[in-house]
Amino acid sequence: MTEENRPRVRDLFRMRTVSGEVEQSLPSGLRIATAYAWRLLIIAAAIGVVIWLVIQLKYLVIPLLIGLLIAALLWPAFEALQRRRVPKWLAIVIVVVGTIAIVAGLLWLVIWQIVQQADDVRTRTVQALDEFQNFLVTGPLQLSAEEIQGYIEQGLALLQEQAQLLWSGALAIGSTFGHVVTGGLLALFILLCILADGAGIWRWTVRLFPRDARPAIDSAARNGWRTVVNYARTQMLVATIDAVGIGLGAFLLGVPLAIPVAVLVFLGSFVPIVGAVLTGTLAVFLALVYNGPWIALWMLVVVLGVQQLEGHVLQPILMGSAVKVHPLAVVLVVAGGAMIAGIPGALFAVPLAAFVNVVAVTLSSGAWRTGAPPPGDLIWSTVPRTRKDAR
Repeated sequence: MTEENRPRVRDLFRMRTVSGEVEQSLPSGLRIATAYAWRLLIIAAAIGVVIWLVIQLKYLVIPLLIGLLIAALLWPAFEALQRRRVPKWLAIVIVVVGTIAIVAGLLWLVIWQIVQQADDVRTRTVQALDEFQNFLVTGPLQLSAEEIQGYIEQGLALLQEQAQLLWSGALAIGSTFGHVVTGGLLALFILLCILADGAGIWRWTVRLFPRDARPAIDSAARNGWRTVVNYARTQMLVATIDAVGIGLGAFLLGVPLAIPVAVLVFLGSFVPIVGAVLTGTLAVFLALVYNGPWIALWMLVVVLGVQQLEGHVLQPILMGSAVKVHPLAVVLVVAGGAMIAGIPGALFAVPLAAFVNVVAVTLSSGAWRTGAPPPGDLIWSTVPRTRKDAR
């Protein structure tokens, strides 16, 4: 570059002045909006990259999250055994083997009742379908048998058109089953590692951060972990109450497959609000098909009554005045997680959001400097607050 082509200092100063004058001429609201906009774009891009990486590594990330969530569920029992001076290896064996035994027992009960009632349920289902077909003919719709048969043939034709897709899905079952088994073994290995040496793994993780940031990272993550543990304990309580109440109601009303329904309600309750509603709807549907509309109506009353009793009476008594997530926030977070990652996204959305929220509040409030718990204005907080009149 020649001396003539080099930009002069005076020209650069003039350009900077003109740029400053243009910026000053813009409305203050527009300047603030654009400042927020480009920062939000950078944050959105960073979040998008993280989500993309998680999706690409889903066969590793999902077992890791499952192992962490199960560890959070077992942590209170594991700590209780440690406080009683039970050797660590024996405490791990007790909590892990005990959990596997409980799960195996529930699966055995489910399979046993399905085998016992399968024929009866199949017969009653055929009868219900015949009654429904008769209602279509003699009811307000006044459909003819030929019209009903035509609708059935259209449905079968639609299934035949999708036969190739169904066949390709069937061929993929072997691969999916292999992924499930591998992911289950990996989740079990992660669980054992967390219980055996979780503190050592975390100390190594903290050393990956700059030295000055380590105290803040350590304190914030510990607060987040305690919140996830409390969340898991609360959801375990909710799931147990919902499963026992709805399963017992189905049994007393004579609804078939009461034990499988109770187990599904227990598992579904780990997706807050949405899971309990969907699994409870299954109990109502079984009652409608097998027992008729009146029993189905009473089953619906039982489902709604159990959820109200659990949410407004039993849980405050057993957990104290715990601050829970607002239902609107739960539904939005679960829906967003499901859209991004399906069932795993719906399952892990709320605990992940709770962890991020507590970590952010701990860092922003400076609570990590004093070691005090984060402020009480959290969106997610399962730690009971101290009542003002008790101070």
